[in-house]
Amino acid sequence: MARTPRDVTDAELEVLRALWDLPEATIRALADRVYPNGGASEYATVQKLLERLEDKGHVSHRSEGRQNVYAARLGREDLVALRLRETADSLCGGSFTPLLTHLVSGARLSARELRDLRRLVDSLGEQR
Repeated sequence: MARTPRDVTDAELEVLRALWDLPEATIRALADRVYPNGGASEYATVQKLLERLEDKGHVSHRSEGRQNVYAARLGREDLVALRLRETADSLCGGSFTPLLTHLVSGARLSARELRDLRRLVDSLGEQR
């Protein structure tokens, strides 16, 4: 599946995961988290990844003294929604039905998860 300009690469995803765990962080803090034994080149890599993520609108920064402090603008749920929409568009002609059918039938859902899904489907049906 081809990536869209706003999609997230695997390397960018690692930086986003770190930001989801640390709501705000400097490049150094992120580099230490993503590359625990890294050095200057890993710091530069994280800096470049943050620039790309900021260009895509997925992170923002503010200056704090001589450092930039970064925060995620794209939440985990937003990325899930983006990727599911792209998957539905490219594999299922835009329909979520085959995708959801496969996910639900292939998963080992607990009774509680099934109840929660039924409630969700029922509430969506009532809203329409």
